[in-house]
Amino acid sequence: MPHLDVPGARLYYETDGHAAGEPLLLIHAGIATLRMWDPIVSALATDHYVIRYDTRGFGETTCGPDPFSDRDDARALLDHLGLLRPTIIGASRGGRIGLDIAVETPDRVAGIVTIGSGPSGFPEVELTDAEDELCTKLDEAWEAKDHELIADLEVKLWSIGPLRNEQDLDEDFVRSAFQLNRLNLRHHGDALGESIDLEPPAYEEIVDLDIPALVTVGEFDITPALIQFEYLAQSIPNATRHVFPDTAHLPSVEHPHEFLEVLTPWLADHRL
Repeated sequence: MPHLDVPGARLYYETDGHAAGEPLLLIHAGIATLRMWDPIVSALATDHYVIRYDTRGFGETTCGPDPFSDRDDARALLDHLGLLRPTIIGASRGGRIGLDIAVETPDRVAGIVTIGSGPSGFPEVELTDAEDELCTKLDEAWEAKDHELIADLEVKLWSIGPLRNEQDLDEDFVRSAFQLNRLNLRHHGDALGESIDLEPPAYEEIVDLDIPALVTVGEFDITPALIQFEYLAQSIPNATRHVFPDTAHLPSVEHPHEFLEVLTPWLADHRL
């Protein structure tokens, strides 16, 4: 099991494909681990070098209470593997991390793909009544320190979506969505250090990005993700936009074939 020791942490990572292929760095969502990419990795690895890892506080990565930068962790992994400029594919917070890296060190990113993501520093967005109701239940679960309930409510808010009923969805996807977030329960007792934010945040800086960008979202994602998607699509120069139908926050997990049908030709068109 490959690990990389960085200051204050031991990052777990996996690679697939030939090291001579165009590199793709996959960064998972906050309701998952690197396992969320399992449905698409084998297809991507046929002609790419695919790297994925668990960020601090998630999956198989272990860490201490030291302050840290997710951007530095990602670049340390790339340096360890001898990679200069991958295309970053990030889901949710993974996309935010990718955007931060592209803004801070544009020479280290060849292209960026976001899935239900927003830039750091994005203003707070008002929730719908249905979203607010689920968030209230999450707050109550936090007060009760019921971490299993927290994990499941996060899935209902994000992966299922407030406007959908899990009984109407594919059973395998629903089971996978809950399992992906429950894999992180082991970290609820960890003393995770303070994250060092990008300053200034990416919110006002992405207009200067000069790399290919594919900005995506699921049609049933929550309001903040939908608004942030529109902002990214309009603000990043020459960004390609796509809304995945019949899915919420994890389109690459719920509909991997449809996700690849959008991602693969975009990568080919930009020679990434």
